[in-house]
Amino acid sequence: MHIAIAGNIGSGKTTLTQMLAKRYGWTPRFEPVDNNPYLEDFYADMKRWSFNLQVYFLNKRFKEVVEISQSKDTIIQDRTIFEDARIFAPNLHDSGMMSERDFQNYSDLFDLMMSLVKLPDLMIYIRTTIPNIVAQIEKRGREYEQSIRIDYLAGLQQRYEEWIDTYKGHLIIIDGDKVKFGNNPDDFKIVTDLIDAKLYGLFPLD
Repeated sequence: MHIAIAGNIGSGKTTLTQMLAKRYGWTPRFEPVDNNPYLEDFYADMKRWSFNLQVYFLNKRFKEVVEISQSKDTIIQDRTIFEDARIFAPNLHDSGMMSERDFQNYSDLFDLMMSLVKLPDLMIYIRTTIPNIVAQIEKRGREYEQSIRIDYLAGLQQRYEEWIDTYKGHLIIIDGDKVKFGNNPDDFKIVTDLIDAKLYGLFPLD
């Protein structure tokens, strides 16, 4: 089974992935950040490095999707290939940070990849507001993230909401502003109760 966690930068995806992997005995797959050779350059000069960064993520996540589809384990994934293509790349293109030529090239590559894979069995979306995102980014203190602009985050957030509104797979939405799963056991139970109902309730996933 493939469980995926989606959400904006700083929404708590990695924390929730870790907690759910421990709770259910699932195998976690984390977003490749620390060893990313483009990320720091990208935040310093988005227009120059946007295409390189997005192709890097697309490559990594497509490999993950293929590996997950071949695994007998239940995998929980921190961020998905769909977010790169439906949110991050279009946001860069619309803001003038990725050229039309690069965006079309990227989109064609993504469409080809998607013809070969399926949606996750369950998508968990952490919905958060910009003030909460900014607070989380400041709290974790990654130096390269301190230069992220508010309008960039806001553009991503709008695209997340548009994507989730049209998402066709099995979906759980968590209010990340109210449900503090990382700090409150009762709030974490709210999340696991929703998951249990989806996976093991009267009408479990097909």
